[in-house]
Amino acid sequence: GRLTPIPERRITIELIQEARGAGARLFRACGEAGIGLRTYRRWFREGLVQSDKRPEAVRPRPTNKLSEEERERILSICNSARYESLPPSQIVPSMLDEGLYLASESSFYRILKAHNQLNHRGQSLTPQRSREATTHHASGPCELWSWDITYLTSTVRGQFYYLYMFEDVYSRKIVGYEVYEVESGDYAAGLLQRCLLREQCLHQPLVLHADNGAPMKAQTMKAKMEELGVLPSYSRPRVSNDNAFSESLFRTLKYRPEWPSSGFKSLGDARHWVDSFVTWYNTEHKHSKLRFVTPQERHSGEDIAILAQRQRVLEEAKQRTPSRWGGRQVRNCEPVGPTTLNPEKRAVEKDAA
Repeated sequence: GRLTPIPERRITIELIQEARGAGARLFRACGEAGIGLRTYRRWFREGLVQSDKRPEAVRPRPTNKLSEEERERILSICNSARYESLPPSQIVPSMLDEGLYLASESSFYRILKAHNQLNHRGQSLTPQRSREATTHHASGPCELWSWDITYLTSTVRGQFYYLYMFEDVYSRKIVGYEVYEVESGDYAAGLLQRCLLREQCLHQPLVLHADNGAPMKAQTMKAKMEELGVLPSYSRPRVSNDNAFSESLFRTLKYRPEWPSSGFKSLGDARHWVDSFVTWYNTEHKHSKLRFVTPQERHSGEDIAILAQRQRVLEEAKQRTPSRWGGRQVRNCEPVGPTTLNPEKRAVEKDAA
């Protein structure tokens, strides 16, 4: 426990004795003062308040304590050319293989710490905490895009086609796509420029998010983005959910009933199928995260009028047969607000609550 100084002990003893003088029993007075009866008797003996003897106690040297010579030898071994790049967890087993034991790994670590040498050993970089995911917000179309490449299997074993696809994060509209026989930063750069021209947002502020694949970080792609004024955003290394919009889009694509599970017969066949999918996805597919309007309607701003019309229809239906609603509100027909890529954890937890 903590050391109780003499003045504090004296005040406590005086309060206990004052209570005893008023008729209180000793053990109850001690309890009110917050100490035990044995503590009171240790503090107050022979009419005097006793000091704490622990600081003055003479403690014998532990028999298992390393000598100064042993500590110096361990430090010297850790700093030798053979072991200077290795941690104690590697040094001790290596010495054991040679029939030598000086101390445990924890003792090695303590000695290194005492000499301010408990740091990263070796040529590799010190392990770093992974950076937080970059958060981006889109309050309208052509502010934030996401893109990725996915494999399309062919009927020839080992042969693949590669689908390049750009998606507007705000509206979920597929703003550009192509199918090629290879992965290439050149193809991606050309497709990006065509997307910007088609959407009439050339040289406007735009963030393009991607993972860390080779085509995404190719010098051709980076140079084209800089030329077009597009700001890059990349997923954290080895993190699979930082590009969730593109991953979700590819999942929708590959789980369509028309998806050819046996593979595409040719490049032309793959391109024709993707054309049909994009038309369906953009103009017919009512997206569950957009209050069930199509990406094209959200992209063009038509969703506001469409959702307002739904609201009127529902309100009229409720007025005609209120008993069927049971006091419930009609379904939410408010347009979806801004879209966030990789929201902060606190914001996610708040929304979940």
